[in-house]
Amino acid sequence: MKKGILVLFAVLSIGFFGCKESEKQEQIISLEEEKVQIENILDQYVIANENKDLSIIEKIWANEDDIVLIGTDSDEKLIGWKQIKKAIQHQFKSFEDVYISVSDQKIFINKSANTAWFSAMLSYNFIYKGEAKSFEGIRFTGVLEKSDDWEIVQGHLSIPAEVDIEQEKKVK
Repeated sequence: MKKGILVLFAVLSIGFFGCKESEKQEQIISLEEEKVQIENILDQYVIANENKDLSIIEKIWANEDDIVLIGTDSDEKLIGWKQIKKAIQHQFKSFEDVYISVSDQKIFINKSANTAWFSAMLSYNFIYKGEAKSFEGIRFTGVLEKSDDWEIVQGHLSIPAEVDIEQEKKVK
């Protein structure tokens, strides 16, 4: 009798823990699928900026009053889709022949798969008033939320500055 109970317990335990392991595997696969969706959205965002395609950008950013984009100028803090859209339209009028390359992109998703954050390095090349411009090493970070689709709700762009502060070497 004891042996039968032990065998039953072992079978139930294997089934229980096997299901838990299967659920973990499904969650990992699901998160990876979500990550691929986000990568595609960020790729579309770059292409839409290069092609001045506001209709695609409107689908990528959440059309909300509480989203935020912090740009590279010290006074560039845009709150709400209307302000962000206006800035994008102004940029589209001002820049020609835009080419953006992305490197070192990282994407992370919370366990509930409804919030994600990313970071990337951008090289941003364009023509402004007939003159070629290039910004290397632009840092782009942001947050996306998922309701039906993933949408950007926060973005931040910064340009590295050269600071003349001498670094002290630590001696071990």
